[in-house]
Amino acid sequence: MRGHGGVFPAVKGVYDMPASDVGIDLGTASILVYVRGKGVVLKEPSVVAYDRDTNKIKAIGEEARLMLGRTPGNIIAVRPMRKGVISDYTVTEQMLKYFIQKAIGKMSFRKPRVSICVPSSVTEVEKKAVEDATYQAGAREVHIIEEPVAAAIGAGIDISRPCGNMIVDIGGGTCDVAVISLDGIVVSTSIKVAGDDFDEAIVKYVRKKYSLMIGEQTAEEIKITIGTAFEKPEPKVMEVKGRDLVTGLPKTIRVTSEDTRDALKEVTGQIVDAVHSVLERTPPELAADVVDRGIVMTGGGSLLSGLEELIEARTGINTMVAEDPMTAVAVGTGRFVELTAANNTKPMENK
Repeated sequence: MRGHGGVFPAVKGVYDMPASDVGIDLGTASILVYVRGKGVVLKEPSVVAYDRDTNKIKAIGEEARLMLGRTPGNIIAVRPMRKGVISDYTVTEQMLKYFIQKAIGKMSFRKPRVSICVPSSVTEVEKKAVEDATYQAGAREVHIIEEPVAAAIGAGIDISRPCGNMIVDIGGGTCDVAVISLDGIVVSTSIKVAGDDFDEAIVKYVRKKYSLMIGEQTAEEIKITIGTAFEKPEPKVMEVKGRDLVTGLPKTIRVTSEDTRDALKEVTGQIVDAVHSVLERTPPELAADVVDRGIVMTGGGSLLSGLEELIEARTGINTMVAEDPMTAVAVGTGRFVELTAANNTKPMENK
């Protein structure tokens, strides 16, 4: 190893090369890190809290998420990723460095080889920003992978065959829809509508219908507990606390799952429209494959109750959620490098 006079090869068994192959799902809402041989070792919110006066980072990840909306004036909790792209380069770099070190350990003597995914619609400039930030965070080699490809691999789909596979990956900031065949994306679209928009829609609906102001975390809790995109035979009810916009005082109301369906109608409709647009542009032979094989959903947004039923009802195609949708992109990102290394080929990048 360079600069160490050949001392460290004796401990190669402890810090072997495979352990430093890392796959990162750099999401708007959360970051997942996959380490070769260990699987997904880390999942934390992509939130950073820093002191505005000293410009020093106070917390990263879950600790920072708990500070959202609860900080004094000098401490700001931010999400450095917006709609799948970097909105704050310096903070993203610090966040990546923190998560990489946490995943592989500070005592690892070799810089990791990192594969990192981006939405299928990102520009070359946005892709370069992700690549540069990852190098600055301590990677010795960086490979950029498109999210639908990573999601398909992580969902256990063999994308190397000449067969059409449709993936709908709904993250926190973007929704990627793609038909994949022979290791490549044939048709795709990426819309900036996803899990965060579900939360925003619920906040707006509760404010409009009940004159109650609630925060993002409360909206997310409503989405997870009773949220639905499709009509249910037995509506669920949940008590929600917030601030009454009329009196300015704390107030508790009862929200139903039907409320959430109404609130999310426009957002979920945009996702269904994106699926439609990709199907319309898919070559006939591959479209026939999709009808036979169905549509596979990944990402945290796919866990919204009733969303798969909504897509299936609107398209007439069997739709299913991957076995572990939250980790599919991270696992696929890590496995992609393993697969390409095994085939002795250069990892695919968006040209």
